[in-house]
Amino acid sequence: MMKAAIYSRVSTEDQAKEGFSLEAQLKRLRAYCRARGWEIAGEFVDDGHSGRSVKRPAYQEMMSRKDGWDVLLVLKMDRIHRNSMNFTLMMNDLGEWGKEFNSMQESFDTTTAIGRFVMDVIQRIAQLESEQIGERVKVGMSQKARTGQGYLGFPEPYGYRYDDGDLKPYQGEADVVRRMYDMYMEGESLQSIADSLDQEGIPSKRGGSWSKQAVSKILKNPLFCGYKCWDGTLRLAEHEGLVSVSQFNRIQGMMGERARSRRCENVTLVSQERADA
Repeated sequence: MMKAAIYSRVSTEDQAKEGFSLEAQLKRLRAYCRARGWEIAGEFVDDGHSGRSVKRPAYQEMMSRKDGWDVLLVLKMDRIHRNSMNFTLMMNDLGEWGKEFNSMQESFDTTTAIGRFVMDVIQRIAQLESEQIGERVKVGMSQKARTGQGYLGFPEPYGYRYDDGDLKPYQGEADVVRRMYDMYMEGESLQSIADSLDQEGIPSKRGGSWSKQAVSKILKNPLFCGYKCWDGTLRLAEHEGLVSVSQFNRIQGMMGERARSRRCENVTLVSQERADA
C-alpha cells in the first residue's frame, strides 16, 4: 500500500481566502487518500508560513521523515512552494529518494515527461503571482511614504514603541538617543559613544553591546527628528521627533566633515622645495 505524507499550508494572506483554511485542505486530502487506497503516513501542517521559504517547521519535519512515506500529497502546487528554484530542488531530492509527488487539484503525475513539463510551467506561474504581490506591496509602501500615511510596516526603532499603530517615544531609550546626539556634538567619536553606553550597562536594541555602526545608524536616521524616508522619499511624519531638525542637520554636517578628514589622514605631503625643483 502506498504511504502518503499530506502537507498543508496557509500564509497570513491565505487565511482570509475561502477554501484555503488548513482544515479544508486536510479534509480534501484525507478523502483523496481514501479514494486512492493510500495510507496516511503523516499530516504536516504549517500555519502562517510563506511558501517562498523552505524554513517551515512542518515542511522540514516531513522531509526528515522521508523514510516513512512514498508520495508527497498536496492540494495545490503553491501550497508546497512559491519559488521555482526551491520547487526544482525539492523535486530533485524526491527523485533521488525514489519518492513521488502528487498535486491533487492539478492532477499531475510526475512519472511522465508531459506531467513534469506542465508542473514546471504552473510552478513558474505561482512564482510570478508571488513576485507580483511583492511588487504591489512595495508600490503601496512607496505611496504611503509620498502621502505621509502609516509607518510602512517597519519594526519598532530604538527609542520608540508602537501604540495603536502610532510611534510613541519610549522614555528610557528616547533619553539614550538624545544623549547620543549630544555626545557627538560635544566631540565624541562613534566608538567612544558605544563604549560609554556599554560601560553604563545600557543594552542595544537587541539586548547586546553597542557598535559604532549602530550608533551611526541612529545619528543618520531622519526618523529621530520627526521625518520618515522610503525609496528616496523624505516626508514629515506623524510621530514626535526625539531631537530637533537643526540638531539633526548639524550632526550630518559634522559627520561629513569627519569623514572627509579621515580620508586625508594618511596622505603624504610633498615639500614645497621638491615641488619647485
